[in-house]
Amino acid sequence: MDTLTSLRVFCAVAERKSFTAAADHLGISPAMASKHVMQLENRLGARLLNRTSRRVSLTETGQLYLNQAGQMLEGLDEVEAAIGNVTVHPRGILKLSAPVWAASPWFVDRLAEYNQRYPDVCLDMNLSNRIVNLVDEGFDIALRATSPDRLDPGLIARPLTNIKFHLMASPDYLERAGRPKEIAELNGHALLRFSGINLGNSMTLEGPDGAHKVTFRTVMLSENETLLQLAALRGIGLVFLPEWIAAPNIISGQLETVFPDVIGLTATLYAVYPSRKYLSAKLRTFIDFMTTSLHACAGTLANSEAIRPLIPR
Repeated sequence: MDTLTSLRVFCAVAERKSFTAAADHLGISPAMASKHVMQLENRLGARLLNRTSRRVSLTETGQLYLNQAGQMLEGLDEVEAAIGNVTVHPRGILKLSAPVWAASPWFVDRLAEYNQRYPDVCLDMNLSNRIVNLVDEGFDIALRATSPDRLDPGLIARPLTNIKFHLMASPDYLERAGRPKEIAELNGHALLRFSGINLGNSMTLEGPDGAHKVTFRTVMLSENETLLQLAALRGIGLVFLPEWIAAPNIISGQLETVFPDVIGLTATLYAVYPSRKYLSAKLRTFIDFMTTSLHACAGTLANSEAIRPLIPR
């Protein structure tokens, strides 16, 4: 049997979790599909799929094999298309890891734009602040907001945009705890602190008259920015949030930025992926689209008057 064909059959079975569905898609019989997978398993000396009367699932070896074989086949399809001057249409499942704060209307708008351009790509989104293993867990790409020194040197990291984290709080909290007129007056204020960044209670903030060391009082610690955002809306304390999460709350008056002209933390958002080899059409178009879209929209947000109310009023 042709090994390349067997690879395509295996990937089709793994994607659809069914020999029958894969056979229908490829125009072969289920028995032939089974023979192709068995041929690969015999060649490798390892079981790739667990089979029962009701379902088909990947073994650990099968998952690793699928990750590599799938990328290779997608790359081969693109090479063949390029030789034949045919444009490869992005399609299939793009498995993506992103921070929790990607679950925001602003970011979902970007995903909607991508979907409108490439409707045959299914985005399999995993939102957590856990650093996933791209290869072992079968992810195509991860979006990570971090500093360059915290990136895995074995991965490709492409900067997409800079993200500004503003200090903000609800009007209720500011009325109750006091509206600071100077940066030094932030000392002792309650802070909802993101634990995914090595940032303690004390930090140095640059003001118009120089640097000030400010010591906050941490009242909540979490790796989930959505939880911290909800806590800030309830008036529990101050919080640093990405501007694209907070913009709707600021526009509605539910949150106010504190000294936005002088206080802010900045992180770079990277697209991280395993290799430049066999870059599929779905992955390449997603990276290119996000690079252009995020950069343009982040600039629009940064210059928007809607997110720049000053304290004091």
